[in-house]
Amino acid sequence: MKNKEVLRYRERLLAGIVSAADGFCAACRAVADPHDTQPGGWTVHQLAAHTRDVHLQVYGMRMRRTLAEDEPVFPNFDAEAWMAEHYDAAEPLDAILNQFKADVDDLAAVFSTLPPEAWSRLSRHETQGERTLQIWAERALAHIREHWDTVTKVG
Repeated sequence: MKNKEVLRYRERLLAGIVSAADGFCAACRAVADPHDTQPGGWTVHQLAAHTRDVHLQVYGMRMRRTLAEDEPVFPNFDAEAWMAEHYDAAEPLDAILNQFKADVDDLAAVFSTLPPEAWSRLSRHETQGERTLQIWAERALAHIREHWDTVTKVG
């Protein structure tokens, strides 16, 4: 019984990531002016770029490497420094969201074919210690939901 519950949880986790990405993208597109500075100090455009970049450079990358490598080690990621160096206000919002969504969908396709034991593959973060593939997926979902909630409050 426990194994069935774990499998159902992982199915819901995967569906949740895809659903949150869909909701986040729709919320960003619904904002009248994505370049308007919001109370938190960032624009919706910046939040979209940040969410995409953290997904690509952190959670998505860590999930892929955890699947492909034996116990990879991940350094800390400085999101503020990344934004300062890589953010492009002229990049079309649709391009940002399309790239983010395509990567989420690609990961979902990979995850949907994983054997149950793959979710327990290990990696190590330089300051957070040992992490499983499932933990990276949970953190990816939490990150998307956090920024979806922020954008929803704007719209």
